[in-house]
Amino acid sequence: MAKSNRGKALWKLPSRGRGTCPVCRATRIKLLYTRTLEDGVKAKVCKRCRAGA
Repeated sequence: MAKSNRGKALWKLPSRGRGTCPVCRATRIKLLYTRTLEDGVKAKVCKRCRAGA
């Protein structure tokens, strides 16, 4: 059976959870993961940048 609620929470986010990643500067990408940047600010980053330190 299909999972009808998959990704439903993204519809409530501004721009459906998409934007420009502050780390790699990729545009129109999903920003789903929280990461603390070098300057101590918490920011949402893309999947590729979530593990990189």
